[in-house]
Amino acid sequence: MSPSTRPPFRRLLVANRGEIAIRIFRACRDLGIETVAVHSDVDAQAPHVRAADLAVGIGPAPAPQSYLRGDRIVEVARDLGVDAIHPGYGFLSEQAAFASAVEAAGVTFVGPAPETLAGLGDKLAARRTARSVNVPILPGTFEPIELTDTDSQDRIAANAREVGFPILVKASAGGGGRGMRRVDDPADLADAVQGAAAEALQAFGSAQVYLERYAEGARHVEVQLLGDISGNVVAIGERDCSVQRRHQKLVEEAPAPGMTPEDRRRLHAMAVRIAQAVGLRNAATAEFLLSRDGELWFLEVNARLQVEHGVTELATGLDLVREQLFLAAGHDLSPAVLAAAARAAEPTRSAIELRISAEDPARAFAPTPGRLTRWQEPSGPGVRVDSGVEEGMVIPGDYDPLLAKLLVDGADRDQVLARARRALGELRTGGVQTTLPFHRWLLDQPSFIDGDLRTDMVDREWRPTELRAAAERQAAEIVLAAVNGTDAVAASVTAPSTAPPGPDGSPGDRSGWVVTSDPWVAAGRRAATERWS
Repeated sequence: MSPSTRPPFRRLLVANRGEIAIRIFRACRDLGIETVAVHSDVDAQAPHVRAADLAVGIGPAPAPQSYLRGDRIVEVARDLGVDAIHPGYGFLSEQAAFASAVEAAGVTFVGPAPETLAGLGDKLAARRTARSVNVPILPGTFEPIELTDTDSQDRIAANAREVGFPILVKASAGGGGRGMRRVDDPADLADAVQGAAAEALQAFGSAQVYLERYAEGARHVEVQLLGDISGNVVAIGERDCSVQRRHQKLVEEAPAPGMTPEDRRRLHAMAVRIAQAVGLRNAATAEFLLSRDGELWFLEVNARLQVEHGVTELATGLDLVREQLFLAAGHDLSPAVLAAAARAAEPTRSAIELRISAEDPARAFAPTPGRLTRWQEPSGPGVRVDSGVEEGMVIPGDYDPLLAKLLVDGADRDQVLARARRALGELRTGGVQTTLPFHRWLLDQPSFIDGDLRTDMVDREWRPTELRAAAERQAAEIVLAAVNGTDAVAASVTAPSTAPPGPDGSPGDRSGWVVTSDPWVAAGRRAATERWS
């Protein structure tokens, strides 16, 4: 067995749940690595538990008592003789203290080194790093805002005037849109700072926030990076993640539409400079804003595997989890990674990811936990579904409401959008409201089709009240047709006026043809899938 195919580890524990745990287990099975799942009490029967070779309960449902218990997870790893721990994303994935505890236990942490996590996990430190290597950053503060004395409000107001409105108040730790507030009016600044700090303290254990200029109408573009123990760092492509709500991503695609090879080379070079400055080993993503006039501003680095890593996998042909495992075991960047980096500025394939979540898009994407009474995944050419759910399971309200990632790839963006529409039509759900209505709407919007992507697109264009009313009218028409008999509905679908000719060329005979597409059934099926609670 060659070094490139020999399993890098014997047994690996995934300190996570849901679809990302299953995704990592699959990569391990391809390599012949034994797998260990951890789970909270509410997840005891979850699909990711059954997907592993071994599974251990680690505590009650609340994440601080289970998935955030780094000490308990390390204890399980020791007891089971685990060689490596993969943190997935979220939870403990970017906590330097956890990575240090893993390594102190003699276990390999699959991710950047603890000192890299410490430097990049703090967004203010990352801003200072970007400035040191001449990467443009948005105007903002470089030190955390302190709320401990009576003069703090005056200093905050003075800083805000220097930065310029509109402003984002941002948590210096964590991500996912938490601890973030937009401020347009100086009169709202104090409340925004207090609110962001309180949310950051609850989510990340740190109340530190800072100020950053809000870039109106910009795009959110990020670069996938990989680095090895020898100090080599490469960019293997970029993703556009501009379709967001509350600063949280809904859709991601690769490559970013509308960028030239020169644009990509410039963007990738900036990302690599930042990663090299902190000695990146393993996987990370550098995030940027792209203005309408082509200006680029660095935002932050997520030193972990991203939720949207799958679009880069489809666009490049790489298995990023596999690459992470070999990098963690001390291997240099693989020939496949180097080849992907060499062609990154001129991609030949396109991919998109739609995050299917248990949320109500008509009510500001509020979570909708409950029992998933139906779950039927799409398939066919170019379709991949990374899911962590199954029909009949209860979707708990304790964690992120992500149900699945619908990933589609193709030769170009037009083919990808066509396949994505087809896949959305095949996806069947029931029991909980999902984001399907939003995704169906989005793929038909002219601005999205044209690649005119902006971070404020959802705020500007998504009008769920009008769409929901239209859905209710359609449902009422379906019910009325049912009461009056379905003939009127079925009459709207007729066989083609000309049947195929016979073998001898004679006119085709349409007698006996059966119309199988009953619009009442089709419309009812779509209404049930979209739900619109």
